[in-house]
Amino acid sequence: MENKHEWIRQIALFQDLSNEDLSVIASAIRTKHVQKGTHVFYQHEQQAAVYFIKEGQVKIYRDDINGKEQIVSLLHEGDMFPHVGFFHKIHYPANSIAIVPTTLMYIHLLDFENVLMQHPNIAIKLYGIMSKEILDLQDRLEEQMLSNVYIQVINLFLRLGRSHGKWVDDKYMLVSIPLSIRDLASMIGTTRETISRTIHQLKEKNIVIPQTKGKYLIDVFQLEKEKGQIE
Repeated sequence: MENKHEWIRQIALFQDLSNEDLSVIASAIRTKHVQKGTHVFYQHEQQAAVYFIKEGQVKIYRDDINGKEQIVSLLHEGDMFPHVGFFHKIHYPANSIAIVPTTLMYIHLLDFENVLMQHPNIAIKLYGIMSKEILDLQDRLEEQMLSNVYIQVINLFLRLGRSHGKWVDDKYMLVSIPLSIRDLASMIGTTRETISRTIHQLKEKNIVIPQTKGKYLIDVFQLEKEKGQIE
């Protein structure tokens, strides 16, 4: 139980709770191991729980009216999902699937709602997280409407660097994302051929350097500089 306490306290929502309150949450949280390629839940299913990633990565995606996959977000350790549906009987707004072997901590929706009612400070933090997610989606939509694909790909790698990157030296950051070129294309609403061509252009400038599958070295400073010269 002590290890569970320590992990729960690392989640931003629960950092300020007392040991007593953590014990209440820990008693309600369950653990679930999910194999690569297994769905956690499907779009339109009745929402039943809130999940936190203890280890691994989860892809959130939707299917458009033509059945084409659109990736909404790529989540990793410490992330919570979904961010909506509290105090309302709704269905999951998107699909979620483990893209690597993943360990989840989850709490049933009714128990989580009780936590929010008993701890308004957690509800305020959750509101901040939700607001950030909304702003990020608005920025991405604006990019698709106003920016060319070259800028969209640069912004995509900058976002992935912030969320999944680790510095390997004073120049390059390693981004590890077990996604195909097709997946990356769906994140910005373009074609696989277009994003492959754009990555090749960035590779020629030593700004984005593909490594083994799903891994990229990115020069964050040069990406920002390249973006500034075009905008």
